[in-house]
Amino acid sequence: MQAVLDLQAMGIETATALMFGLLFLLLLTGMPLAFVTLLVALVSALGFYGTMAIPLIASRIFSFVNSFVFVSVTMFVLMAALLDRSGIARDLFEAMRLMGGRLRGGVAVQTLAVAVVLAAMSGIIGGEVILLGVIALPQMLRLGYDRKLAIGVCCAGGALGTMVPPSIVLIIYGLTANVSIGALFSAAFLPGLMLAALYVAYVLIRAWANPSVAPALPPEEIPAEEKRALLAGLVLPLAVVAFVLGSIYLGIASVTEASAIGVIGVLLSTLLRRECSLDLVIGAARQTLSTVGTIVWIGIGASALIGVFNLMGGIRFVSGLIAGVSEEPIVVVLVMMGILFILGMFLDWVGIALLTLPIFVPIIKDLGYDPVWFGVVFAMNMQVSFLSPPFGPAAFYLKSVTPPDISLAEIFTALLPFIGLQVLALALLLFVWV
Repeated sequence: MQAVLDLQAMGIETATALMFGLLFLLLLTGMPLAFVTLLVALVSALGFYGTMAIPLIASRIFSFVNSFVFVSVTMFVLMAALLDRSGIARDLFEAMRLMGGRLRGGVAVQTLAVAVVLAAMSGIIGGEVILLGVIALPQMLRLGYDRKLAIGVCCAGGALGTMVPPSIVLIIYGLTANVSIGALFSAAFLPGLMLAALYVAYVLIRAWANPSVAPALPPEEIPAEEKRALLAGLVLPLAVVAFVLGSIYLGIASVTEASAIGVIGVLLSTLLRRECSLDLVIGAARQTLSTVGTIVWIGIGASALIGVFNLMGGIRFVSGLIAGVSEEPIVVVLVMMGILFILGMFLDWVGIALLTLPIFVPIIKDLGYDPVWFGVVFAMNMQVSFLSPPFGPAAFYLKSVTPPDISLAEIFTALLPFIGLQVLALALLLFVWV
């Protein structure tokens, strides 16, 4: 008991340093983030309060996993898994040939348009990056596109699911910050399209300034019958997007109900295309279980750690430190952005959200900012984290499907201009849309 009292007497400053020092030390060993946060929470709770703190951890975990919002996460992940295994994305890419036409850089623009539609269908980043890496990257390389431009378009375009609703990042933010997910989706839609437009503008400017990076396609006359067939490939994906997002924006269905509508829509699409099979459904279910299980385990560890830290008075302490950085609210927000940016270089976005938002969101409210606006800003910051070295997950997703001669270093180099565009978009959200 004396040891417990000694730990309590050391002060919240020293306790905070010990907790987060242990956290990062264990992360360096390669242990998964979920187990690290849960272990640190358990050690801290026992060290400060003894066994009486165990029920607190259990109650925090139960309140987290008992959230009904997780149903929508599961449904959107299942949508993405079904898309991964169907030919819908490939037909969508082919159909977008009608949009690209003979425009210099048209295939890259076509790829980004497909990325936006795929993001609006699922909101899962990994599957989209891999799909574009399998479908679009080989075609751009075959046509003589600059390798770095082609790599950057596939990787950055595939990561648009962070911003474009129904983004899983926004759903987790809404769950953690107790903010309407429908309001987040409505607020994030235009910024997501703005980021995609910045990518398109960059591609077109590069192609205009240096035609060799995006050779013009030879003249191609597409027969009317083939045009009709290509247009048919747009019908099912756009119908799913319209039903999912339309039902949310029009108030017909909640986000959870809309996610179920999306799964039904994708399943019906695979049936109409005669692609639905038992193997497809089982494979999609397994992928969904793996992805959602990872999110839940990270959430369990992070919610337990934040619960213990809050009981110790740590959240008040850290909030006071951040809020006391400056009397200017925007400077405080910029400090938060810097913290998120650094964490994004090393940690998974789920862990970042669950560890930081319980501290940041109350500060944002006290400063007079709209938490919905901050949710969009947070998602844009996480967009940067998906591409930023050394552990940008989008780069590793793409590397898994690229030819052996494309190195991870080349992928990260190719992503630098797109990271710059993301930072520009983040600056516009911070200083223009406040």
